Amino acid sequence: MSDTKLAGQFFDAAIGLLERVRDEESESVAAAGAAIADTVAAGGRLFAFGAGHSSLAAQDVVYRAGGLALMNLLAVPGTVGVDVMPATLGSALERVDGLAGAVLDSSPARSGDLLVIISLSGRNALPVEMAQNARALGLTVIGVTSVAYATSTRSRHASGGFLRDHCDIVLDSKIAVGDAELTTAGVEAPFAPASTVVTSALMQAMMATAAEELVTRGIEPPLLRSGNVDGGHEWNGRVMREYGDRIFYRH
Repeated sequence: MSDTKLAGQFFDAAIGLLERVRDEESESVAAAGAAIADTVAAGGRLFAFGAGHSSLAAQDVVYRAGGLALMNLLAVPGTVGVDVMPATLGSALERVDGLAGAVLDSSPARSGDLLVIISLSGRNALPVEMAQNARALGLTVIGVTSVAYATSTRSRHASGGFLRDHCDIVLDSKIAVGDAELTTAGVEAPFAPASTVVTSALMQAMMATAAEELVTRGIEPPLLRSGNVDGGHEWNGRVMREYGDRIFYRH
């Protein structure tokens, strides 16, 4: 596309970011995939958490065709999406101290499980404390965040730390502070965020790596098939029966 067209500029920016994370985060993606495979092989359960728009990438790996059946959404009421009214409440809840601990204590997560925490800025109390509490419970924690925020903004957590400081493995999305890829004459604010595109790609890359790792160990990856293809429901029923004690989105 012509670089004079804003749509083309956005695609170019998104592709550039995807190429960066592919090349620069390959070791972290491999480590994350191996950790997920370790958890599956050991009988552990998988969880994903994100607040606000970061929740979109978490939801993208839960109960979907081509995804690992064992990935469960760790939901914090009021923070999962913009359906809560007022929508600004979700942003406020991300800054509430102690909320993460209460959520984990009432969740099925336990030692030996794995939690992926997605937070673009990684600066709010909720993702920071989620990582701290999860590790204290014995979970492996993978963080997906933009490391740029840790060097260009101030933490909103009492410790002064960011999500990246409390994870076993960190994947850097490379998203610039402000999450907007475009500017143009006549528009005062930068626009066209790419964090969802890039973060979702990182999540799927992790899942693909985990599947590959499981195969090398002689373990069939517990993947779901589309319910819109012949035999899909039967396949998924078998997987859910076999792994029912590690799947929580059915209850």
